Amino acid sequence: MLYGGYQHTIDKKGRMAIPSKLRYELGDSFMICRGIYGKRCLCVYSAEQWEKLVEKIGQLPSAKSSVVKRFLYDGAFNVEFDSQGRILIPASLREYAELDSEAHIIGMDTNLEIWNKELWQSENAEYTPESIASIVEGLDF
Repeated sequence: MLYGGYQHTIDKKGRMAIPSKLRYELGDSFMICRGIYGKRCLCVYSAEQWEKLVEKIGQLPSAKSSVVKRFLYDGAFNVEFDSQGRILIPASLREYAELDSEAHIIGMDTNLEIWNKELWQSENAEYTPESIASIVEGLDF
């Protein structure tokens, strides 16, 4: 399970370190792509989770599936860690997510999200303890 929030820098070559706890969960080779959830962030999936996502997208009606696949696959890259635990974020994805020198990484259970630090702060500012409570009030814990 991927969880936690982490601040990291991105060097001029587009490399960013991933915390060791998250590296272990992702495995040796994984996918990075544009997020498909209506937010301008990047998503990182282990090979196993990527296959599950691809399978779910394939269950959509053909016309919708094709649109999502074009968006997703056009900006998807297979990535591996270098010897220092860093990944190289392709330039097209850095541009899409407006990543420059600082990023916020969030573990989202089955995947990671990588956000521009300012965009994340703006997004996160919308949520309050009260708004989260209203979302989860129907759950039975």
